[in-house]
Amino acid sequence: MRHNKSFNHLSRKKAHRDALLANMTISLIKHKRIFTTLAKAKALRMYAEPLINRAKEDSMANRRLVFSYLQNKEAVTELFREISQKIADRPGGYTRILKTGNRLGDNAKTCFIELVDYNENMLKDKKTEKKGRTRRSRKSSAAAEAAPAAEAPATEAPAAE
Repeated sequence: MRHNKSFNHLSRKKAHRDALLANMTISLIKHKRIFTTLAKAKALRMYAEPLINRAKEDSMANRRLVFSYLQNKEAVTELFREISQKIADRPGGYTRILKTGNRLGDNAKTCFIELVDYNENMLKDKKTEKKGRTRRSRKSSAAAEAAPAAEAPATEAPAAE
């Protein structure tokens, strides 16, 4: 029986699916962002995040385990050297999926999946959002609304003549 064993098979046999996800994980580690379909991105997240989580503790056992999945020395080295330093304090959620619309040929839902700590634009937005947060009192907003309302009839009256 297959109780509670549901995941997307991506219309592939097991060996083909494992090779696809391993290659996509290698590309994600090397390029930090890849464009793909939404179904593949969700399957990739389930495959890649446990491997990225292993990189937090740099031991020979973890390196060998990750290498057994990826079979790429450069990707494993980059994962354990650079990426592990950026994700050291993050408790999970190392990837982000952003939808980009539908593909022209077959109308498949497309997206890009990226490593969270490597998107400089989103990191800048978070920093400015935290610094620029202010609270307004009701008095100042009521005064701001009343001022334009008082000026509006005065400017319309001469234009009507």
